[in-house]
Amino acid sequence: MRSLRAAPSAFKRNIPLLVVCWSLATSVSMTMVTISALTGSMLAEDKSFATLPIMLQWMGTAGATLPVSFFMQRYGRRAGFLLGAALIVIGAALAVNAVYQQSFVLFCLSTPFVGAGIGCNWYYRFAAADVADDDYRSRAISFVLAGGILAAFIAPNVAMWSRDLLAPVVFAGTFVSVAVFSILIMLIVAFIDIPPPPREDLHGGRPFVAIARQPAYRVALLGGIVSYSVMVLMMSVSPLAMMGHGLGFEDVAFVIQWHVLGMYLPSFFTGSLIHRLGTLRVMQVGAMLIVVCILLAISGLTLTHFWVSMFLLGVGWNFLFVGSTTLLTETYTNAERAKAQGVNDLMIFAVTGTATFLSGSLLHQISWTAVGLLALPAVVLVLVSIFWLAAYRRRVAA
Repeated sequence: MRSLRAAPSAFKRNIPLLVVCWSLATSVSMTMVTISALTGSMLAEDKSFATLPIMLQWMGTAGATLPVSFFMQRYGRRAGFLLGAALIVIGAALAVNAVYQQSFVLFCLSTPFVGAGIGCNWYYRFAAADVADDDYRSRAISFVLAGGILAAFIAPNVAMWSRDLLAPVVFAGTFVSVAVFSILIMLIVAFIDIPPPPREDLHGGRPFVAIARQPAYRVALLGGIVSYSVMVLMMSVSPLAMMGHGLGFEDVAFVIQWHVLGMYLPSFFTGSLIHRLGTLRVMQVGAMLIVVCILLAISGLTLTHFWVSMFLLGVGWNFLFVGSTTLLTETYTNAERAKAQGVNDLMIFAVTGTATFLSGSLLHQISWTAVGLLALPAVVLVLVSIFWLAAYRRRVAA
């Protein structure tokens, strides 16, 4: 294994900046998850619409991914990240205004802007791949995602501190903090140097149908969709399930913090594991961990069951998602990356938005067990597809 000291200069110069930007971007996402439903409940006359702003945020994320991918292909990563940060600032400003005016409709108009900005932010992992050669690509992706660990400590504390910052208007200060996070991203992105692809790489390449016919692309896409949607499906309603079965808010905060640590802590070594063991093996371990998580989650309702299962869910997501992202980067040329990456993220966030909408209904109308049982077949499917791709590659090699 080559030493990181031998990494390309662009890698060593840009990766630390991308890590900080991803930390701030994740802080935006976590803060919005923390307060959006609470704000929606506060502003909506019909409390059944409290989660509508979150659904609209996911729609904004899904809708932005494909056009942003082509935008970055033409104008570069830096321009795309600046655009994303600007959209979040606009959305946060509208949210502050909505809280002051006590307008649920205006708040619903604000969250798609934030969602679109978050859609831009997810390309930090592909930007990491852009500055790394084949030997460092998986480690670059995992190093950048490891920045989410900082967000696990930054976002909750900032949300609590800023909640009453503009009292008596509750949550207005928290949306201001979201804007501040994005302004900081703008300042840091100015120092990132990822040149746009050559002009000849902007056109040509295979049509998307030809790219999608590749077994590796289909498995990478399925792995990304399942890892993210199952994670959100279970994470988004676990606090409601915990409190509905007699656990307190302190227990919820404890479990969610361990879940976030599970999501991002392995990133310090996931890339090295992929480099040493292979992408498919790490993806297999990730899918297996999510299966274990689901089985444990539906087997009991104690604090230990929630704590261990949510931590395993985070680790499984990390292995499967980072592995899927790495596998995806092997399936396209520079001329094809906009459509390949854009469709991938569009599908991931579209399905995740649907999962977010379904999770609350499943929990309230059926049970926490139903949430897990819905997720289990999808994870088994992706696990089978990974084993199939490994066997297919062995046959081709033979």
